[in-house]
Amino acid sequence: MNKMLILLLALSLAACKRGPEAAAEHGHDEQQGHAESAAAKGPHGGRLLADGDFQLEITIFEDGLPPEFHVYARHGGKPLAPSAVELSVTLTRLDGETNAFRFVPERDYLKGQGPVTEPHSFDVRVEAVHQGRKHAWTYSTHEGRTRIGAGMARSMGIETAVAGPGVLRERLPLYGSIRPNAERVRAVAARFPGVIRSVSGRLGDTVKAGQVLATVESNESLQTYAITAPIAGTITQRAANPGEAAGSEPLFVIADYASVWAELSVFPRDRARLQAGQPVKITAADAQQAGGGVINAIAASADGPTLVTRVTLDNTRGQWSPGQFVTAEVVIGEAPVGLAVPNAALQGFRDFTVVFAQVGEDYEVRMLELGRSDGEMTEVLGGLKPGTRYVSANSYLVKADIEKSGASHDH
Repeated sequence: MNKMLILLLALSLAACKRGPEAAAEHGHDEQQGHAESAAAKGPHGGRLLADGDFQLEITIFEDGLPPEFHVYARHGGKPLAPSAVELSVTLTRLDGETNAFRFVPERDYLKGQGPVTEPHSFDVRVEAVHQGRKHAWTYSTHEGRTRIGAGMARSMGIETAVAGPGVLRERLPLYGSIRPNAERVRAVAARFPGVIRSVSGRLGDTVKAGQVLATVESNESLQTYAITAPIAGTITQRAANPGEAAGSEPLFVIADYASVWAELSVFPRDRARLQAGQPVKITAADAQQAGGGVINAIAASADGPTLVTRVTLDNTRGQWSPGQFVTAEVVIGEAPVGLAVPNAALQGFRDFTVVFAQVGEDYEVRMLELGRSDGEMTEVLGGLKPGTRYVSANSYLVKADIEKSGASHDH
């Protein structure tokens, strides 16, 4: 059984231990009703609250309209005129925000003033007055909420971030390959014509600057002198063997692969969108390596009508190999936005795209109104407060735990 399966099993067992949350609040001059842990339902499908012969049925009506409270009152089993009841409802959300609702008569029910915003997850206090008698109830309805201990969250790899401004980037995809950095390639020839007496540098050897590669006996002085490596690097070509004549032709070529070029093909129609200094993300064709740099130069290609964009890459770890095929994304434009989240944080929940807010060890959905996206970041127009801590990585595990806990959309 792999580690991820074990984590999901642990979450499932934890979810099975959760029970419905309900509590009754006690005061001094109020008649108190009690919200049952398994909430009773009224004829309109809403939560039924009772205090003696007085009953309220609370529904959230959202059929083609912004969600709003519709509350039906009864006494002794008979419907009451909405005007006979004074009603207020206060919602306390996970982050401490409170929403207070007043009600007005509307046909056969009391209508809440203002929308009940998503998520419908809150602690509820209901206060009603009928015939001079006060009634009050408290209960909880936690939609899309779960609790994950800090240690478990760490072991699951859950990462969080604070909601804030972001930058959307327009990117141009390019393709090419890794080439040696021509500024770090040296051809090594004999200083004076002569006969090669010894060769110590072999093809593929890694050499240090100043290391002896061969010795040559000068034709004029008959003195033997050393040919040394001008830079540190790898011998990529060798044209020297003992007894051969050394003239003006290179005997060795040394390339320093600590820095390489990504040469990327550009169609002429895209030339105007590119310029030196633009940031570029480079990814190996097999997606095993990634790196970044900026455009150093744009030049004509020797292979056809295309142009070549050159990006210098650090290769001190040897992760890039000459000839390796790569893909690239060039940032050709940026647009700051007031609030953005990484696409990896987004999940589907009911009919919404959501992120999961974190408050302590509690996690809860935030239904989002989204704007533009650049494939990595997405603009948030509504549903998430700036400064909210939210799950930015492995959010699918939080979604799985919420689905197991049964924190449903229950009105």
